[in-house]
Amino acid sequence: MTHVSIIGTGTMGQAIADVVTSGGSTVETLGRADAGTTPSGDVVVLAVPYPALAQVLADHGDGLAGKVVVDITNPLDFETFDSLVVPADSSAAAALAAALPQSHVLKAFNTTFAATLAGRTIGSLPTTVLIAGDDADAKALLAGVVEAGGLKAVDAGALSRARELEALGFLQLTLAVGGKLPWTGGFGVVA
Repeated sequence: MTHVSIIGTGTMGQAIADVVTSGGSTVETLGRADAGTTPSGDVVVLAVPYPALAQVLADHGDGLAGKVVVDITNPLDFETFDSLVVPADSSAAAALAAALPQSHVLKAFNTTFAATLAGRTIGSLPTTVLIAGDDADAKALLAGVVEAGGLKAVDAGALSRARELEALGFLQLTLAVGGKLPWTGGFGVVA
């Protein structure tokens, strides 16, 4: 059993908490009122919008050392929905890893919607969580939590692959915002 802290109380945080508890792991949820609280989980999921990452680091950064930190953000321009706001050769996850050198940063959950996590399917396919990171043990730990909760997990490679995951998440979000993809849909993985 793994203890997971989720920073963020929105629909994604709630859906991830459901996956975690369904698999037999425990969850601690931290919201804005918990600023300064050290997350107790071995895995800490940052279930916040990209613009909130700086505040999360200010509120909890010191308490993330030695932990597996999961970035679920998509760093897009939320006013225009027309571009990513990180440099073309980088990612939100890479910037987070640079800010947390003593943590094991992973990119995951950014290519799924809350509804597909909760329903465990995308169309007729099982929901798949793509996981990128540089620490094999951290990826295996998160994959175990995800799979125990009824989802598929796929190792998407090194943390440098987060850029592609963020681009895929960006595309999925813009399609949904434009009404071309339902919030209960998304991209599935067939293996």
